[in-house]
Amino acid sequence: MPVKTLRIPSEDGLADAFAVLPDHGGRHPGVLMYTDGFGIRPVLREMAGELAGHGYYVLVPHLFYRHGPAPVITLPEHIGEEARPAIMARLMPLIQEHTTERVLRDADAYLDFLTAQPEVSAGPVAVTGYCIGGLLAMRTAAAHPGLVAAVASFHGPVIVDGPDSLHLSQLTARVHLGHAETDMTPETLGELNHALDAAGVDHTSEIYPGTVHGFTMSDTDAFNPSALQRHWDRLLPLLDRTLAGG
Repeated sequence: MPVKTLRIPSEDGLADAFAVLPDHGGRHPGVLMYTDGFGIRPVLREMAGELAGHGYYVLVPHLFYRHGPAPVITLPEHIGEEARPAIMARLMPLIQEHTTERVLRDADAYLDFLTAQPEVSAGPVAVTGYCIGGLLAMRTAAAHPGLVAAVASFHGPVIVDGPDSLHLSQLTARVHLGHAETDMTPETLGELNHALDAAGVDHTSEIYPGTVHGFTMSDTDAFNPSALQRHWDRLLPLLDRTLAGG
């Protein structure tokens, strides 16, 4: 499938990114895919390619472009538990600097770019994300209710209270949340789903059995093949229902 290397203009500079397109020509529904905290790497390129193969133009930006082009740190081919603490120690300051204000400025830039591409069809788009990218996806959907028709977050945090909370009442997109067992207790899931119901959000939100945080990522010890398939089984019908032509 065609892959494009891109530079997206934003208020804070140029964000490097890539896009994967279906093999056939024409215009396709757009999907903005946010990476996990480890960022752009081969597994994300594979996942974007899988999604593009189902008929979508998939845009994947480098989240931490303010600190330099991807990769901002060198990652091993497999991110094992023994390497994870040192990697996260280097990434956490970048994640902490990625404030809500920066997230929303970037979301504006990414969506403006995505919808302006000649290969992207007119109409609504979808946003999906993994780990911290799941929260970014939810914030993007809430900030663009007229444009984002579907949003999916996998093993990502969802902040529903506190000073930096996500305003669920702003969400008009259909939502799927796939949680890891280690990230969400049944009791917390019940509270979250009650808040989504109270806000009138059209959603599915579930704990994927037998999973730990990061279960979709095949280059980590957290990877769970059956949970990755469950993720596709939830994501693809969601996009098919909400994006015409997918």
